[in-house]
Amino acid sequence: MRVSKAVKVGNVIIGGGAPVSVQSMLNTPSADTPACLAQARVLEGAGCDIIRLAVPDMESVRTVGVLKEEIKAPIVADIHFDYRLALESAAAGADKIRINPGNIGPDDRVRAVAAACRQRGIPIRIGVNSGSLEKEILAKYGSPTPEALVESALAHAALLEKHDFNDIIISIKSSDVARTVRAYELIAERCGYPLHIGVTEAGTERMGLIKSAAGIGSLLLRGIGDTIRVSLTAPPLSEVYAGIDILRACGVRGGVKIISCPTCGRTKIDLIPLANEIERLLAGCAADISVAVMGCAVNGPGEAREADVGVAGGDGCALIFKKGEVIRKADERDVISELMKEIRAITDG
Repeated sequence: MRVSKAVKVGNVIIGGGAPVSVQSMLNTPSADTPACLAQARVLEGAGCDIIRLAVPDMESVRTVGVLKEEIKAPIVADIHFDYRLALESAAAGADKIRINPGNIGPDDRVRAVAAACRQRGIPIRIGVNSGSLEKEILAKYGSPTPEALVESALAHAALLEKHDFNDIIISIKSSDVARTVRAYELIAERCGYPLHIGVTEAGTERMGLIKSAAGIGSLLLRGIGDTIRVSLTAPPLSEVYAGIDILRACGVRGGVKIISCPTCGRTKIDLIPLANEIERLLAGCAADISVAVMGCAVNGPGEAREADVGVAGGDGCALIFKKGEVIRKADERDVISELMKEIRAITDG
């Protein structure tokens, strides 16, 4: 497990062994403050730990201030090119600034941003991706290789370090899963800064989730990654749910884990809608338990013996079991209510 420097972002710690946090980004127009606020409330309610806002102009800076007044989750101002937007966002109360120090102009501008953030205790995320590499680095490596991404990120970090600024978080993303994973492996060895991980421009909700799970999941299982964003061409709420699910699947966040079999010719119960309905009913449950939904009464309890509670289908009936031990039989029409009764007994007890 890689233990990185701890960086405080509002009321959330990134790195230093703190729990891996989930981020998303508002996609409402940044200057439309009411729309941004409404969407931020939805994301916060769904479990989003950190919320990012694009700040393309001074009008959007006002939204930063309003979000800070109304939302408990830390607010990140995403800045490109204009260092004045970073300075104004810091003054408006942003909890983190996302920039590329190399694209905001001469050294005095980098120094000004570093000073403003240091004065207010605001960290800076250096965000590098395969589409934003400097021309000289691209010329050196020939393409946005993992090594090129790492060199660019460390060069940006050096610009901030030069001005005695070290509250840094780094992301180096590509839309290519293998390239992303390798880049994070390399930078994890070369610096102690916390890492914001994800696969950028991953795609639509279906394929983007698959690519993100493959990339983010493989890094988390190596102990790499302190905060994540699942980048989807989908509503931000889908990103939050996907991020939480990836953390649960990798065992780095608690919560309900659904175990369900893929069905086969032995299945005697309408398992697919049953599993979907149980998953829906448990979506808001924070208990760290595993629930099995199995199609075969012969093998189900044995295959899912590690589950805290589960159901295994029969012919018009189902077996309710705990830790592999059958406790009673239920009619197929009552299986959901009987299973939920056992889950409540566990979670309420």
